[in-house]
Amino acid sequence: MDTTITDLALLRLMHLSSAALPIGGYSFSQGLEFSIDNGTLKTPEQIAHWLSEQLQQSLVYVDLPLLKRVYHALLTDDLTKARDYNDWLLACRESFELHQADTAMGAALAKLLPNFGINVPDFANDQLSYVSLYALAAVNWHIPYQQTACGFLSAWLENQVAAATKLVPLGQTQAQKLIHQLQPALITAISQADALDEDQIGMGLPMFGILSAHHETQYSRLFRS
Repeated sequence: MDTTITDLALLRLMHLSSAALPIGGYSFSQGLEFSIDNGTLKTPEQIAHWLSEQLQQSLVYVDLPLLKRVYHALLTDDLTKARDYNDWLLACRESFELHQADTAMGAALAKLLPNFGINVPDFANDQLSYVSLYALAAVNWHIPYQQTACGFLSAWLENQVAAATKLVPLGQTQAQKLIHQLQPALITAISQADALDEDQIGMGLPMFGILSAHHETQYSRLFRS
């Protein structure tokens, strides 16, 4: 597999993965806020375990394998497959808020990309997964898949740790240590997802969906999910 990345593609990847990209990733805690509010998560160690489990049981089995499939479908201009994988992604979002987080970030990225000269295909009746749009940008900017997956996971991790920093709260040094601690697991996760057959793709974290659904009626909250 060719993993060579040009300097310009690297800069594009850093741009795409930046927390400053105006797609609202900082607005979504993905169930983290309710779990901290109800006392399930209290310490940096518990946050690390939560994120590790989400990575292993959710991103490895849904986001990463479908990111790869959308990427290669778009690379070969197969919009039918890209549409199917996009729909599959959205079907795996187990609560209203998880679905909303994915489509809201997808819609924001869909509005942004034409400003960079990227045409967004209408292959999902405006229900666009953020994962699919991330793959679209990567294909157009000639970012190899391995680096695309690294950037995608890095953006996810930084947004989640940023949410935990506000909610636990964590100190800035603790937050940076947590990111440093979990980064090797991101590389492992990509390899695990690459080895999956298509019939192995699917969620396996029922409590994650339940906690996210509870957040919908949480009395006071900072995040949209």
